[in-house]
Amino acid sequence: MRIALIGCGAVTQAVYVPLLSRRRDLFEVTAVCDLSRTLADAAGDRLGAPGRHTDVDDLLAAGGFEAVLVLASGSHGETVRRALAAGYAVLCEKPLALTRAEVAALPEGRLMVGYMKQYDPAVRRAEELLAELGGPGVIRSVEVTVLHPSGESQLAFANLTQARDVDAGLLESLRAAERELMTRAVGESAPVRSLYGIALGSICHDLSLLRRFTGSPAAISHVETWGPAPGSVEISGPLPAQGRFSIRWHYLEDYPAYRETVAVHHDTGTLELVFPSPYLMNAPTTLTVVSGAESRNEYRDVTEAFEVQLAAFHAFVNDGKPPLTDAGGALEDIVTAQRIAARYAEQHELPIGGEAA
Repeated sequence: MRIALIGCGAVTQAVYVPLLSRRRDLFEVTAVCDLSRTLADAAGDRLGAPGRHTDVDDLLAAGGFEAVLVLASGSHGETVRRALAAGYAVLCEKPLALTRAEVAALPEGRLMVGYMKQYDPAVRRAEELLAELGGPGVIRSVEVTVLHPSGESQLAFANLTQARDVDAGLLESLRAAERELMTRAVGESAPVRSLYGIALGSICHDLSLLRRFTGSPAAISHVETWGPAPGSVEISGPLPAQGRFSIRWHYLEDYPAYRETVAVHHDTGTLELVFPSPYLMNAPTTLTVVSGAESRNEYRDVTEAFEVQLAAFHAFVNDGKPPLTDAGGALEDIVTAQRIAARYAEQHELPIGGEAA
């Protein structure tokens, strides 16, 4: 399947370029696009892509591919809208958008939203085991802890190409557009905007796992933040069937390594997932199954979740196999993030605006 890449930054260089290089049985990258010609050329050279662009409209008009991977930073709503309107299938990295309005504006088309942890073999095994136990109705609680060091430390090994050739005026206009989207989402309060950015930029992975295990949270009961920005975040509330969830997310600049733990406590035991840094290819997620007589069984699989996700996109486009997250699932996460922002504003007597109001 011939594809094009939009966005050639850190995740593209560290994850997608190596995976697409070794999955030439599934994909041929014919074009790449980035605001930085340096980054576009670097990715294009590594993938053997003849098309090099610095403008999305130019890329879409030139064609020569059936599908687009939207991997740029920030809100992806407008880029996805243009790609779908041009008739291309789209795999979009999370978050799909910053506002509900951007999702509502999307035309009909083939869209898959990338939450790679949903495709992790350990997560899929946990889903199967939970179904055998009786599903969401047996869950007592879901407890999430994320220890998040700096992105620079996580990517130090990757020898990334840096972009220094993007016009400063263009960058500022894009940042202004992003700020306007944030205002439309949650209003003007700086603490609320910061929290919303964390929720959609990082905690959304945990929201996506809750969607798979239990369904999206029924409500948000409590939200707190503390520590130097971006600091720590605590979120809790009821689950749709029964039980409660809690998420504790900590940005720790100098923490030794990224670590994310998701524990599903049920009536007869625990399913515990421990995720490594997402940038380490083929580093296994560990699933520990705690059952009768305090038996503990560990499950690991070095199959890369991002690679499984790419194969699922290929099957979606060519065979019509539905993705785990479509526009509807991505919209659920946006709504949940806005509920988190609104609850935080209410608790701390901060103004809330935009869609979250």
